[in-house]
Amino acid sequence: MSQCPDATFDPACRRCPRLAGHLDAVRRAHPGYHARPVPSFGDPAARLLMVGLAPGLHGANRTGRPFTGDYAGILLYATLYRQGFGSAPESVAADDGLRLRGCRITNAVKCLPPENKPTTNEVRTCNAFLAAELDGLPDKAVLLALGQIAHNAVLRALALRQAARRFAHGAEHALPNGMTLIDSYHCSRYNTQTGRLTEDMFDAVVGRCRELVGA
Repeated sequence: MSQCPDATFDPACRRCPRLAGHLDAVRRAHPGYHARPVPSFGDPAARLLMVGLAPGLHGANRTGRPFTGDYAGILLYATLYRQGFGSAPESVAADDGLRLRGCRITNAVKCLPPENKPTTNEVRTCNAFLAAELDGLPDKAVLLALGQIAHNAVLRALALRQAARRFAHGAEHALPNGMTLIDSYHCSRYNTQTGRLTEDMFDAVVGRCRELVGA
């Protein structure tokens, strides 16, 4: 698994008491789970950074890789493969040999939150890791925010006003540092099963990211 430099990730982080306590309880209930902060995954030199919300209980929190082992990862990794970013169309385990090319996946919150709902303070506390990761991106990088919380976390990490750049699926936001922020609805089971996000919609957004990074 590819991990980012230490400034962007602390595998022993316990800065959020509620999240730390929740992970302790999950580890007791599921001794075989990763149940720790989840690092980003993918190409260290990527020009496309996808930002999700947080690890899922039986997904990344179990496997230790973002969007791996849960429903949301099915569409995400299949799309990355179709667009030329992934070496395989699915991600099943951290040691399955999957590689990402020109793309990396991270989360706004690195630890599993109860009911998949981090508090505002928890998002803010974890934001320093995201800011460090953004700071290490190459020139003209593209950021794909999966959902509004991820969108807002990116803007906070860059010290930009959220009111000037509203979240909307497919929206593109030029950032003053030469990067581009693109929005997408999160590829969650709820969004895909209700039709709020279709396979074609997500493919179009990731395809647009590919155009911008010149992959």
